[in-house]
Amino acid sequence: MPVLAAGAVRKQIQSGNTDPLYLLLGEDEVEKLALASEFAELVDEGLRAFNVERIHAGDLTTGDKLLDGVASIVASVKTLPLMAPRRVVSVLEAEALLAPKRESDAATRALEQLEALLKTPEPQTTLVFVATAVDKRGRMFKLLQRQATIVDCGSPEDLAAAERWVRAKVAAAGVEIDPAAARALSVRAGFPERARNDGETGDVSRLRGEVDRLLLYALGQKKITVEDARAIAGPAALQDQWAMTNAIERGQTGDALRQLALMLDAGSPPELILGQIGWLVRTKFAALAPAVLRPAVESLFRTDLDLKRSAGDPRVLLERLVVELCAGSRSAKASRYG
Repeated sequence: MPVLAAGAVRKQIQSGNTDPLYLLLGEDEVEKLALASEFAELVDEGLRAFNVERIHAGDLTTGDKLLDGVASIVASVKTLPLMAPRRVVSVLEAEALLAPKRESDAATRALEQLEALLKTPEPQTTLVFVATAVDKRGRMFKLLQRQATIVDCGSPEDLAAAERWVRAKVAAAGVEIDPAAARALSVRAGFPERARNDGETGDVSRLRGEVDRLLLYALGQKKITVEDARAIAGPAALQDQWAMTNAIERGQTGDALRQLALMLDAGSPPELILGQIGWLVRTKFAALAPAVLRPAVESLFRTDLDLKRSAGDPRVLLERLVVELCAGSRSAKASRYG
């Protein structure tokens, strides 16, 4: 099956003529999540509650959970559309599903069921997998290469690629941009002069936000200048993406909230930030004290649910979580050394 750019898939969605299977890959989390959500447009808005489903696979960490999760996906895909020509099923954090640890018979059975589903896609359902990274040597990815349309949502690797990315985004809006302006935005977003061997690159979410602000600032202009880019440029890209979690671990509420604000202002998706905090809770809080771990996990799950159902401003929800976790970290330290 072909490898398409996100723009080509959007044209398919607009035409209503989509393929049965998609795999959205790459480091650009905003682009992936935005594109995944646009598949809902295949269904009339009034019928989406019955025909559009989002499944999070990140918690399928054991064989039994994996088996139950795959069964849920299969059931959703095979459900007939209600008063609509098709259903849309999106599986987020699909890397946990497509390359799990084969630790039990249950995991093996789950993968067999998933392979059977991929080999015979349901014509009435569009199934979309969203993943950051998948083992391209693995059996599941090779099957998806044959059966699914793979969509590249990758991040530019170096400064030149980032400049091309900016020019393409601005051109799509019908505007021209001075090369020096494209370069200035790319530098501010932290893209290196040359691709690095360790795979580290700039912040494409930050770059996207800068371009969006620039287009609003220069609304009505035929050409964007470097002066325009400098006028809207925010602070330089974060040098330490883990400064917030480190501050939470130390119980430093003020510092943690400042780092959270920097990440949000730089364009980091709330889901990505929550993922970092989840990693901190899972790997660090257990060592602090059992009394802290349980309320920390409960706060994390509550925030995850509130974000998914849009139960509040994401910034406020994350700030509340950070304050609670910092308080728990300080309490654990006080009980340990008090």
